[in-house]
Amino acid sequence: MTARMTATTTIAMIHTVAGLVPTLDALARREMPGCEPFSILDESLLRNTIREGSLSKTTMRRLAQYVWSAVDGGAEAVIVTCSSLGPAVEAARPLCPVPLFRIDEGMALEAVSRASRIGVLATLRTTLGPTGDIIRTSAAITGRTGCEVTEMLCEGAFERLSRGDREGHDKMVVEGFRRLAPRVDLIVLAQASMANALAPLGPEPEGVPVLTSPELGMRHVRDRLFAANPRS
Repeated sequence: MTARMTATTTIAMIHTVAGLVPTLDALARREMPGCEPFSILDESLLRNTIREGSLSKTTMRRLAQYVWSAVDGGAEAVIVTCSSLGPAVEAARPLCPVPLFRIDEGMALEAVSRASRIGVLATLRTTLGPTGDIIRTSAAITGRTGCEVTEMLCEGAFERLSRGDREGHDKMVVEGFRRLAPRVDLIVLAQASMANALAPLGPEPEGVPVLTSPELGMRHVRDRLFAANPRS
């Protein structure tokens, strides 16, 4: 999808986690000064996916409805900020009249450009698969045929975080990282909520770079929307 973008482009973001709304709004404004972001929040999209154990056709249809609602609301581009909904984004994209993005696209492209052995660390099984898949797809698109993806689930960590046990969640994420790190050259975090757990270890703990989706995703959107349409 091509479109003429300007400094005042209206961008919609569809969220499933309330805590990410201010973070991603600020990132959008920082990376695309003058853009006009607005948010649509429905936590049940992720909650139902977790409960059902997979992305249902009903949830995919509901996401598509939100995408069209965003377009009807004036959005000239739409970003879906939940990685678990990735396959639903892919299904909606061919019919979407404006550019439609996944927040993890930039992270996946960055990962395959930097490493051949890539680890995916997640606390939700419903996010683990879509994140691994988008990395494999990005590798195929960019010709990185030798790319290997190793997935690891921090079983039980998300449940601890949901109960308010941030310390227990962070400990399990660090333990998962240390199990995965010796097997790969770079690790991507399937959920932005995991980044704080590894922050005390530094930007490259044990010499392994760690990538997260928010900043890389927003920069990817910026480059796709504005690279061919320089702002005046």
